[in-house]
Amino acid sequence: MSTIKIVREGEACEVKCVNAARVRALVKSVPSHEVVEQLSDVFQIMSDPNRLKILHCLSESEVCVCDLSAVLGLSVSAVSHQLRLLRALRLVRSRREGRNMYYSLDDEHVTRLMRMALEHERE
Repeated sequence: MSTIKIVREGEACEVKCVNAARVRALVKSVPSHEVVEQLSDVFQIMSDPNRLKILHCLSESEVCVCDLSAVLGLSVSAVSHQLRLLRALRLVRSRREGRNMYYSLDDEHVTRLMRMALEHERE
């Protein structure tokens, strides 16, 4: 096994060497193409500031579309459109109560993802 020496000025190795055992282990650990595509879709949908604000609000509590509209300063239609995109990727879920729709994060994984992202940004 060779040692890799990193050049301080750049991001590349000074010499090319491959650790075959490490490469085999990493190849086995890489998720399938389908899983990577789904994960990419999740991060892409979360890259929009308004959708992140929606997810943040929902990480605090269940919220109806009208309240989200007031918080974000967007029309109910615009908020509903964003929620449809988030629901399609199973990031949020909805429930109807009378004539109102209430949204919450789909599961604890999404809540943890949002909290970790906020903690990361605050550090």
